[in-house]
Amino acid sequence: MTQPIAAILDRIDAGQPAALDRLSALLRIPSISTDPAHAGDCRAAAEWLAAELASLGFDASVRDTPGHPMVVAHGGDGPRHVLFYGHYDVQPVDPLALWDTPPFEPVIAGGAIRARGASDDKGQLMTFLEACRAWRDETGSLPCRVTVLLEGEEESGSPSLVPFLKENAAELRAEIALICDTGLHDGRLPAIVTQLRGMLGEEITVTGPEMDLHSGQYGGPAMNPIRVLTRILGGLHDGTGRVTIPGFYDGVGAPPDAVLADWEALGFQEEAFLGAVGLSVPAGEEGYSALEQLWSRPTAEINGIEGGYTGAGFKTVLPSRARAKVSFRLVGGQDPERLRVAFRDWVLSQMPGDCRAEFAGHGGAPASAMAVDHPAFEAARAALGEEWGIEAAFVGGGGSIPIAGHFQTILGMDSMLTGFARDDDRIHSPNEKYDLESFHKGARSWARILGKLA
Repeated sequence: MTQPIAAILDRIDAGQPAALDRLSALLRIPSISTDPAHAGDCRAAAEWLAAELASLGFDASVRDTPGHPMVVAHGGDGPRHVLFYGHYDVQPVDPLALWDTPPFEPVIAGGAIRARGASDDKGQLMTFLEACRAWRDETGSLPCRVTVLLEGEEESGSPSLVPFLKENAAELRAEIALICDTGLHDGRLPAIVTQLRGMLGEEITVTGPEMDLHSGQYGGPAMNPIRVLTRILGGLHDGTGRVTIPGFYDGVGAPPDAVLADWEALGFQEEAFLGAVGLSVPAGEEGYSALEQLWSRPTAEINGIEGGYTGAGFKTVLPSRARAKVSFRLVGGQDPERLRVAFRDWVLSQMPGDCRAEFAGHGGAPASAMAVDHPAFEAARAALGEEWGIEAAFVGGGGSIPIAGHFQTILGMDSMLTGFARDDDRIHSPNEKYDLESFHKGARSWARILGKLA
């Protein structure tokens, strides 16, 4: 290890109590983006972060959008230029009764800090800011040019993001984007996510009779919309787990053999993965490993279904309508808008004469894959290995982070997704936490990465 990185890491080590105080201050702001009642809190979080960045020497500003504001900051100098992205908004806290402590009163206990947003994404983004602080305090400046973009609508579908990126593309474009909204592999192995599945959301409502009907008077002759909807959704997969929508697999390819070999070397235990959530029988697409199913195969899932009477007791009713929410995880070259049309056509082709279907779209984004031959990837891999004492892995991501695709299509740059969350952080759930080790070593990791990239 050579100077100045050793001194920078020492500063991070010595500054942990103050760093946790700063994180706690941010966590106390209830920046719930989906609830209009918290619009003022979202702005307060943006202003807090802009002030924090300004204190680090960034030219920072809060930028208004039709929704919650963005924070944009520029700092550092030199020929290399990176863009860091994070989000300051958080999920709602319901059900509140399941929290052990108030969700916006951070508590440090058991080797973790607990509060809503601790892991997703305030703790993660603050690891980067603490790395910048250490570089500035030790050397007087950052090792390269850094642009910071912090969003306030990630947890509510990012409606303002794409227009903002298009309007400010020249200002935001850099060599590569750094995204912190990911985690350690298997809770221990530093990882760089190199590909992400895309996402498509659809809501379908099937309407039959003009009103709810008594099943004794109409059961038999009258069509039941729940029966129609469940029959259609029950045919979404065949007996091998493949999706039956025509053309669904257009654009789906296979990962290179070298990538599959890297995944195999991770030693992923399917039994332990399922057992951790009380399951034991694999239910995915036949012929593919669990990691392939999670990272390189598309899916169709029914996320919610409702209709008729679901309260206490019993009510013999034929409902007027039934509704379901369906999501698709996409890979390769699958086109979300083309698949939206294909899904709707497939549903309509099975609709009986006395029923009609209505649809509502809930966003769509293609999959994204990064060019890992960019020198930044090996530089970051080396930095992570030095910090964690084990070689970092290039992995896939089963979830969807649309911003990575938007950076590709709008700003023309790849993203390097590196985060330090753990699978048990309970993001989006009561008692969310972020391990103190993740916060500490995350800041050290970003300090090393910035040095390598410069």
